[in-house]
This record gives sequence, C-alpha cells and structure tokens, in this order.
Amino acid sequence: MPIRLYNTLTQKVEDFVPADGKTVRMYVCGPTVYNFAHIGNLRTFTFQDILRRWLRARQLDTLHVMNITDVDDKIIRSAVQRQISIGDYTRPFEDAFLEDMATLRFQRPEKLVRATEHIDEMVTLIQALTEKGMTYESDGSIYYRIAKFPEYGKLSHNDFSGMIAGARVDVDEYEKENARDFVLWKQKKDGEPSWDTPIGDGRPGWHIECSAMAMRYLGETLDIHAGGIDLTFPHHENEIAQSEAVTGKPFARFWIHAEHLIVEGQKMSKSLGNYYTLRDVIEMGYQAEAVRYLLASVPYRNKLNFTFDGLKAATTSIGRLRNFELRLKTDKFAAGTNEDAEKRSADSLARFEEAMDDDLNTASALGIVFEYIRETNTAMDSGAFLAGNTPAALQFLSRFDEVFDVLKPSAAESGLSDSEIDALAAERNAAKKARNFARADAIRAELLEMGIVLEDTKEGTRWKRKA
Repeated sequence: MPIRLYNTLTQKVEDFVPADGKTVRMYVCGPTVYNFAHIGNLRTFTFQDILRRWLRARQLDTLHVMNITDVDDKIIRSAVQRQISIGDYTRPFEDAFLEDMATLRFQRPEKLVRATEHIDEMVTLIQALTEKGMTYESDGSIYYRIAKFPEYGKLSHNDFSGMIAGARVDVDEYEKENARDFVLWKQKKDGEPSWDTPIGDGRPGWHIECSAMAMRYLGETLDIHAGGIDLTFPHHENEIAQSEAVTGKPFARFWIHAEHLIVEGQKMSKSLGNYYTLRDVIEMGYQAEAVRYLLASVPYRNKLNFTFDGLKAATTSIGRLRNFELRLKTDKFAAGTNEDAEKRSADSLARFEEAMDDDLNTASALGIVFEYIRETNTAMDSGAFLAGNTPAALQFLSRFDEVFDVLKPSAAESGLSDSEIDALAAERNAAKKARNFARADAIRAELLEMGIVLEDTKEGTRWKRKA
C-alpha cells in the first residue's frame, strides 16, 4: 500500500510515489538564523524528520534539501545594530540549530544550503523572470508583477483577483490578507551588506532564495515541498509564482504543511512568558527524547498543545517503552514459540505501518504500540510468551524506533558506558553476598544519582536508564 499524504495544493489526501519511482526530491524550509529556534519551529522540523524517516523506512531514497536563511530583514537589522557582519551575527544561531538537530536526533538532510552562498542562482532566476516580462523596477529595486501570473493564490486557495494593481511590498513578511507585488531584489541601503551583481548592487528578497536553491539541487519540479502552515502564504505562494513563471512546469507535486504549536492552550509569545527554546526545556530537567516524543505524538496537521504535563506523560511513555525492551532482552522465557504471540506481533506491525502510511498518523501508530506492549506484557506474565517470540517482538519495537527514535537514552543522562554500569552492578551483587550492605546501598544510590535504576528480579539484577 502506498504512502498517502495530504496535499495543500489539491486539499486532498493522495497516494504518494516519487516521480522516478525511487528517489524523493524533497525541499524543506529550514530556519531563519536570527535567533535560537523555539519549540514551535522544532515541531515543524520534527514533522519533517518523521516524514523523511518514514519515506526511507518504505525503501525510498531521499534527496532532501534544507535551506538556512542567513540573510533577511531581521538579520540585516540586527547585524547593523550590532555593527557586525551578517556572517558573524548568524553563525552562532546556525551552530545552535545544528546542535538542536543532533539533540533531537533529526537525520541530516543530504544538503544544507545557505542563502548567502547562492546569490548567483537568485540573480539568474530574476533575470529569467525579467526576460519573460514578470518584473518591473521601482526606486532601484526589482518587483514581481503578480497580475502577470493568473494562478496566483492556488496554493493558499485565496482569491486575489481584486487586489490593487501596482501595490507593492518591500518587507519579506506581510499580512495574509494583503497580496502585493513582492520584492525580488532590494536596492542597496547605506550601512547594509549587499552584493554587486549584473542586476544591481543590493540583496535578495526572502522568497526568491528558496525558489533558486530548490531548483538548483532538485530540478524544475520537486516531489515534496514542506514547511510550517504559516509559510503557505505568502512565502510558498510566491515561490510557486516565481518558479512556474520561468519553467512553465509545476514547482512541486506535493505541498505538505505542519500546523502550529501552542503552549498550555495559548499562542506562544515572549510577552506571555511561554516562549521556550530546546535549551530552556532541557535546563528544566526534561530529556530531549521526551521533547521529541511529545512533538511527534500529535499528527502534523493537528495543532499541538505543548504542556509540561504532556512532557511528563511523554517521559512516562518512554519509560514504558524502555522497560518493555529491557524485559524482552533480559527475562528468561520458556523455550518454544507461541503462535498467538507471533500473530500479535505481525498484526501489530502491519497496523503500525498502515497508520504511518495514512498521512503519518503518529497518534494512531503510538496507540497501536502501547496496545501491543500491554497485551504482550500480559502474555509474558501468564507464560504465553515464549523465547521464540522474542525476535518478532524486538523487530516490531525496532520498526517503531526507526521512526520515533526515543528508545536509546541520551548520552548526557549518564557519563557511564554500559560495561561500566554492568561492572558496578556486579560489584554491588558481590557486596550483598559479602553482607556489605552499606557498600551495596552506596552503589545503588550512586547509580540512581546518575539516572541508572537497578532492579532486583528472580532472574538476577538488571538496570535501566531513567527516561
């Protein structure tokens, strides 16, 4: 069964197959590196990671391009205020974003591309638009003439036929209700960085950046263009207008957008005191896996209410997952294979994959996983789960973690390797046998302080890292 994805362009859930049947050419809008990424941004990037992982899990290759917007109005304004270059201003925020990606276990795209390294491609695209009569110049800047592109509005499904002819906007972002001719190239201003090019001394507008970079690496028609719902208009609408006016071909076959994140039922804002970065949340004592789990747990087309109770519940859920994996790997089951347990594993795996194929229904997929854990634990307790059932159960758990990636604890949780923990657990057992209970208790307390929980069972001592 093919993957089915909701296409913003057609407003339908459609079967997705890459154009060449094998490699998904996917462009995603990355961060604008004028500040640290907040959890709302990270919700979108988590969705993009889940999408990428599931495409690959379904045996599709990916040519995944993510842009780094390192020149725009906000960046220019902040760099000028600090009297530093835009590179010096953006570099710490780009480095922080890459650290956040690693912390949340996002797979790296095949290409991370910076806007400032593709000025030539942007200039070439603007020249092509000018040759087709799609642009005009005003006060030294170059604008896109929306009236010349009759399909403008087809992505956002807005009717802009009544827009005021000749009205234009210079800023990169503007109100959704106000369609305007948008700037492609901004004339140089005193004190601002610029590039001396055949179309003038200036800098690009925000929208031209993504069109130029996407087509540079992925060709004239992409398989997937993804981003946050807030980018649908004007950014993605403008990308379509720019790209299709030059090529005469669809710019992207599928447009996929993630909904907003709210915090404790309210829009996130600094004024409300509910604006959080990943570093903020981790400093509060939550693990990165819990953040990843929570951000992935709600299907991407639904708004996500980020709450601290939700983070605690995510931590508990991860603990259940890890305890189940630990039990599978350490409990001593009777020999043989129970056919009912095998069928449960196979059926649950099939249902999990069907849920993920269904427009990445992560909530349904997680429900299937925990139903399976509950039923399998019951079978274990009653002796109806045998040693021969373990491989299929571990395979199902592995398939789950191929996408969600929360089973392995963060290295930061404990400075000890598995072998070092095993050695301390063995030392504790020896101390207990020697009736040196003070030393045994001290080892348990030492490990607990580092997030390692020891469990004494009839099969012996086992340990786990706290979620």
